[in-house]
Amino acid sequence: MYPNHYFMPGIDQIKQLLSPELKQFDKYFNQVMKTDVPLLNLVINYILRRKGKQMRPLLVFLSARLHGEPTQSTYNAAALIEILHTATLIHDDVVDESNERRGFFSINALWKSKVAVLVGDYLLAKGMLLAIHNKEYDILNLVSEAVKEMSEGELLQLRKTRKLNLTEADYFEIIRKKTATLIACCSSSGAQSVGAPPETVEAMKDFGEKLGIAFQIKDDLLDYQVNSLTGKPAGKDIQDKKLTLPLIYALQHATGSERTHILRIINNSRKNKRTFSVVLDFINKYEGLASAEKTMHSYAQLALNQLEKFPNALMRQSLHDFVGYTIGRNK
Repeated sequence: MYPNHYFMPGIDQIKQLLSPELKQFDKYFNQVMKTDVPLLNLVINYILRRKGKQMRPLLVFLSARLHGEPTQSTYNAAALIEILHTATLIHDDVVDESNERRGFFSINALWKSKVAVLVGDYLLAKGMLLAIHNKEYDILNLVSEAVKEMSEGELLQLRKTRKLNLTEADYFEIIRKKTATLIACCSSSGAQSVGAPPETVEAMKDFGEKLGIAFQIKDDLLDYQVNSLTGKPAGKDIQDKKLTLPLIYALQHATGSERTHILRIINNSRKNKRTFSVVLDFINKYEGLASAEKTMHSYAQLALNQLEKFPNALMRQSLHDFVGYTIGRNK
């Protein structure tokens, strides 16, 4: 089991080892994102000024360094994944009608959904052209497959959310498609960009998928923090009628009448702080948070197991730290 007491460094400490590569990547990414269209330039500059921790490009470089020295293909892979990830976030905010992203106004809040959709489409095309112009066909294939699965996962979640009949199997299928596939793409494309053999690329893909599942479970746990630091209100998943793992675990162990009562509360359009409190008490009664956390640690350990066969001890430890940060973060 992944140790709960493990010291987890901050993301900046993990980045320090790759400081030269990440500085060069920032310059390259800003250059790739430039456009002469005034409105696009305005929106893209807004995005660049508010970019997150760039965990996905970091994972590409960590995975590349585990198996060799970063190449231009590594920079292309990191840029392609970050562009497509940004596009999917913009589209997600439109689908969710969200006015916030990382504590700031979302693109659709500032420029309305029509502009947001078009900017997302532009970025998807930009990413594909970047890969084609640099003849990164293998990496484009990996990323295109991930984007396809992300769309399928989003549609599956929308359908299941309407009926409030999400099973544990459904949940894992959704988060594998929506979140884990792109993280798996980061780790596998990083390895592929330095010429790692197919079996190594596949092992890194499995590492990323298990890490991605643990990452999403952590996100779902953070939504139940009363003082959420995630940049979204605590209980937003309940507000959006999304059944995540802590609640699914509790519903599995509840009586029929309790389950009906809780689902009726969640389905009620008039929700307030009291709603969140009632649902949270119900989840705690059946140890839903503790069960989900245990599952998260299990997936983190499965990810770490994939790294043991590789000899680069320094990068292996850095990826170990990356996993620790992923499941230990508070936002």
